Amino acid sequence: MKTNYDILMQEEIKTFNGEKKKILLHSCCGPCSSACIERLKDNFDITVLYYNPNIEPFEEYELRKNEQKRLLSIFKIKYLDCDYDNARWKEITKPFSEDIEGGRRCQVCFGIRLKYTAKMAKSLHFDYFGTTLTVSPHKNSAIINDIGDKIGKTIGIKYLFADFKKRDGYKRSIELAREYNLYRQDYCGCLYSKRWKDEE
Repeated sequence: MKTNYDILMQEEIKTFNGEKKKILLHSCCGPCSSACIERLKDNFDITVLYYNPNIEPFEEYELRKNEQKRLLSIFKIKYLDCDYDNARWKEITKPFSEDIEGGRRCQVCFGIRLKYTAKMAKSLHFDYFGTTLTVSPHKNSAIINDIGDKIGKTIGIKYLFADFKKRDGYKRSIELAREYNLYRQDYCGCLYSKRWKDEE
């Protein structure tokens, strides 16, 4: 039986008894974060972390980052920036360069970004860390949540289980992207994924 991570999130929120918890939310881009923030904002004091060393070329990275910041200024959500770190990402993922999209390389990439988020959340005394990655219908929520949970337990900070595509989350992200005229990319982020998309 599949785990419903959206229900797990709702059950976790019930334990707050109306108190807002601090969460460091890793975000891959503005459009994906829009519906996630909308869903979390009543129960969490949100800070968004834009840590995406996978995104190439650099101009694309900057474009997505600026759109993220623009949306957060509209939503009045705090933002935490960080280094691009693309060289390190390439070094770690190079052994998986020939993997299919959605394979081991993507899992390694999720781990890199979630581990960085967890460490930042721990050092800055957040209650939780999480990610917007599960809003995408192209991402395996079970894999992402398993990686996040293991990293959280290793580092010593709670990971927020979620499946933001549930309850029409992805549809809502598209609606909000249109409403705020957000740039929506047509590939996940790395040049491997762009090559995969171009070959379809």
